[in-house]
Amino acid sequence: MSDFFQNGPIATFHNLTNRPVESLEGEIRELVGRRPVALVLPSLFEEIGTPALDKIVAELSNVDYLTKIVIGLDRANEAEFQQAREYFARLPQRTWILWNDGPRLSNLREELADRGLYTGEPGKGRNVWMCYGFVLAVDEVEVVALHDGDILTYDRSLLARLIYPALHRAFPYEFTKAYFSRIGGGRLHGRVARLFVTPLIRALRMLFPTSKYLEYMDAFRYPLAGEMSIGMGTLSTLRIPSDWGLEIGLLTEMYRNLSVKQICQVDISDNYEHKHKPLDLSQRSSGLGRMAEEIAKSLFRSLAAIGYDLQPARFQTIRATYYRQALEMLERYERDASMNGLALDLHMEEQAIELFTDAIMDAGERFIRNPRERALIPSWRRVRSAVPDIYERFREAVELDNAD
Repeated sequence: MSDFFQNGPIATFHNLTNRPVESLEGEIRELVGRRPVALVLPSLFEEIGTPALDKIVAELSNVDYLTKIVIGLDRANEAEFQQAREYFARLPQRTWILWNDGPRLSNLREELADRGLYTGEPGKGRNVWMCYGFVLAVDEVEVVALHDGDILTYDRSLLARLIYPALHRAFPYEFTKAYFSRIGGGRLHGRVARLFVTPLIRALRMLFPTSKYLEYMDAFRYPLAGEMSIGMGTLSTLRIPSDWGLEIGLLTEMYRNLSVKQICQVDISDNYEHKHKPLDLSQRSSGLGRMAEEIAKSLFRSLAAIGYDLQPARFQTIRATYYRQALEMLERYERDASMNGLALDLHMEEQAIELFTDAIMDAGERFIRNPRERALIPSWRRVRSAVPDIYERFREAVELDNAD
């Protein structure tokens, strides 16, 4: 059961009553005639047949208000793509699978690269960018929802709550960000959000106290949530990060494109559980260490773009301020876990903070050393300006892949 507290510049929608999903879906069915909805589901081939994706597909089979589902499939050869087609064939909605590693879409990206359009490195960011491009190319919906394919605790109320704010006639929202509680196996999860992102944002707010951007970022209860919904009018203007900074980068893009009155967050689950990334203290360049570095770099880029001067010496101050903020937050989490009977490994948590502290310095050094680094994939509006028939060719490539 959630609280009803509102803070910061964006609206928060809570789960106050555990409203039955049938009631919520009944209202949504009346609304989708005005704003049809698509779902984007980025997926790796290795996720097919897992308990998480099996449950997601089973739940989605009972969702009758979706106009279409677009599945971005990564790391699949031809035989695996055909397996994926068979696997997702049980979905009753019009379903498209983007074979991102297939020759047709690879050739399309190579042509864009030849025209000077960066299409990103393989990963979730590029996958989402491709899916959004296809949704724009088909142009049959008004709202696009996005969620991951590894949610172990998925049920269809998650999707209903995610899209409801964008559909309601009296609501102004063009972007909805999910939040949830990360508790499972008797312990607190969400280490990167708890011990890195929020303390780092609050440390930056201490250094740049007048920043409206940082005030906005600090308002999100779970800024790393991969679940969100976006209005089609915003979709074509997005420049999507291709690295681990995807979720932070998208929040920044929404700040750039929309008024804060058009942005909200919604509680979508009392118990959200998905696969966890490893904390390997010996490998700073992989796992959570790499994720933290790229998130920090995304924040630094955003502050520089707004006009803040980030000189090399500044990063030592950011590092020290973050470290103190993170330790203070850890004390709160330790006591919260104790009161709720949850386990918390204080030694491991402090080791994570030390890893994240190093990641800040690594991110700062890379930011200073390579100011011309391209981290954002161009918006589809720009792509279409450079290649006017890109949507038609994109549709044809996907249709041929799905028909073969």
